[in-house]
Amino acid sequence: MVRSFLIKYAEIGVKGKNRYIFEDKLTSHIHHSLKRLDGDFSVIKESGRIYAHASSEFDYDEVVSALQCVFGIAGICPMVQIEDKGYEDLKEQVLKFIDETYPDKNFTFKVDTRRANKQYPHTSDQINRDLGEIILETYPETKVDVHHPDVLLHVEIRGKNINLYSLVIPGPGGMPVGTNGKAMLLLSGGIDSPVAGYMIAKRGVTIEATYFHAPPYTSERAKEKVIDLARLVSAYSGPIKLHIVNFTDIQLAIYEKCPHDELTIIMRRYMMRIAEHFAKKNGCLGLVTGESIGQVASQTMQSLAATNAVCTLPVYRPLIGFDKKEIVEISEKIDTYEVSIQPFEDCCTIFVAKHPVTKPNVERIEKSEINLADCIDDLMKTALETAEVITVGA
Repeated sequence: MVRSFLIKYAEIGVKGKNRYIFEDKLTSHIHHSLKRLDGDFSVIKESGRIYAHASSEFDYDEVVSALQCVFGIAGICPMVQIEDKGYEDLKEQVLKFIDETYPDKNFTFKVDTRRANKQYPHTSDQINRDLGEIILETYPETKVDVHHPDVLLHVEIRGKNINLYSLVIPGPGGMPVGTNGKAMLLLSGGIDSPVAGYMIAKRGVTIEATYFHAPPYTSERAKEKVIDLARLVSAYSGPIKLHIVNFTDIQLAIYEKCPHDELTIIMRRYMMRIAEHFAKKNGCLGLVTGESIGQVASQTMQSLAATNAVCTLPVYRPLIGFDKKEIVEISEKIDTYEVSIQPFEDCCTIFVAKHPVTKPNVERIEKSEINLADCIDDLMKTALETAEVITVGA
């Protein structure tokens, strides 16, 4: 019976002298992820391997699902770890593993042995042949196929222990969250921004988020929708500090005092200013948005340049070259799609111009913003001071 999981990583393995930092962070995240489940697990880092050992009963599917949300994991291998008690015992344990793992023995197989312990008295090739032979003798329904086997039996001989496994479940990949700084995500109730948060977290970035609420034009349910999206993303990114900004008065001022074809661009520029304020206050190294080139009028190259002009921090756009179909596919994979399409409008969709400018001129936009000079400082100050801050996820 499987009591342990071998956790494989990929990119971390090329980190040289700093590898231990990434390994330690990944080990910590695995421990935190499993701690929330039923079952008692110990997570151990040992000679280039990370193991999760269970000392009590556990729900197999629940554990695999939890591990598939931990960035940095390339593969999850349910395994049996046995003590090295000699060659004959290894053969017996392999037969037992095959018998318990595969009730139906009508399959092709290959044995792949790796010896971290080079003092082991048999070579890898010899072990492959001997184990293959005894499997064939004991279970004559099986056949050897060294090119495309149904079952690839891995035998890892490491010190005093031997790992046996035949299944490698894909992990999410990426880098452990927290190994590449922190960034501020502009989170809306749409499809794109939650995916952008997921993708930047996949590269090891801790995320905070800012959401712009516009009551009474946006409902309380729209706000709850965004909190739900943050919670879904937090399954991968870890807890998210969410800044909820009342943006109504700023939007109304823009609507009343600025050219209507520039509403979206000017609104976006003030969103970026506010998000950057919180980003700097909380030690973030950049802003993150869900924009992709040309998707809507505010995401043309010229529009993105006009938006960037108000920022001193770098703006990261993980979806910049994606089309909508690709973004939707990721949102479905991370379970945010069904929440994103709920019909609760956010502030980005309320005050939309019928004919928005697609090639804004920054100088002209700045001149239009002068119309806000008599009120915008007070409105910005109020928006910043009244922002609600909650932590989503655990």
